[in-house]
Amino acid sequence: MRTLILFSALAAVYCSKDHTPPKVQVYSFNPGKYGMQNTLICHVSGFHPPDIDIQLMKNGKEVRDSQLTDLAFIKNWQFHLNKRVDFTPERGDYYSCRVTHGFHQKDFAWEPNM
Repeated sequence: MRTLILFSALAAVYCSKDHTPPKVQVYSFNPGKYGMQNTLICHVSGFHPPDIDIQLMKNGKEVRDSQLTDLAFIKNWQFHLNKRVDFTPERGDYYSCRVTHGFHQKDFAWEPNM
């Protein structure tokens, strides 16, 4: 019974008005050039609660060996994270950042501007 009460309390907090969706920016360290090594970065900020999953994707499949920064927050308990991976874009490849926060999942495309 105690577990049920705790779970209900946590669910109420999680689903409360304090649930703030993340702002997401997907960009590369250097300007995008086909065939040139670069770093793909997904910057996720301004979200609460801190439970979040970030995946860097290539053509719909997760890119392995990505690195995640430590979770950080600012004074109003809004969190931010970066995830990055080295990559070499090729013509026809599609890169994105998939963010799952709570029950919401969304993909954000990298725009290479090439």
